[in-house]
Amino acid sequence: MNVRFVTPQGEIISADAREGARLLEVGQAAGMPLEGTCEGQMACSTCHVIVSPDWFEKLSPASADEEDMLDLAAGVARTSRLSCQIELSGELDGLTVKIPGVSRDMQFG
Repeated sequence: MNVRFVTPQGEIISADAREGARLLEVGQAAGMPLEGTCEGQMACSTCHVIVSPDWFEKLSPASADEEDMLDLAAGVARTSRLSCQIELSGELDGLTVKIPGVSRDMQFG
């Protein structure tokens, strides 16, 4: 399956993904600035992405804990999610997400 990341500069990066993978892992493997400091434990918001509106309704709803973490994320939008909480399934083939213009990633400065 394929996932598309839109960089803050508007470049589209396509990445192959396996079903069941977390979007965070796929983004990191594709070189996206998604730190994921808490390693998917929902204790940070460093893996925040903005899901394309066409895809947002296809995702499982965010938990209350995820919503709380998104309140702390920079550049939050109506379709914001934590990439560590998005498990890829066949119906998400072609998923498009934007990397926010403001990210907090210590790995990439």
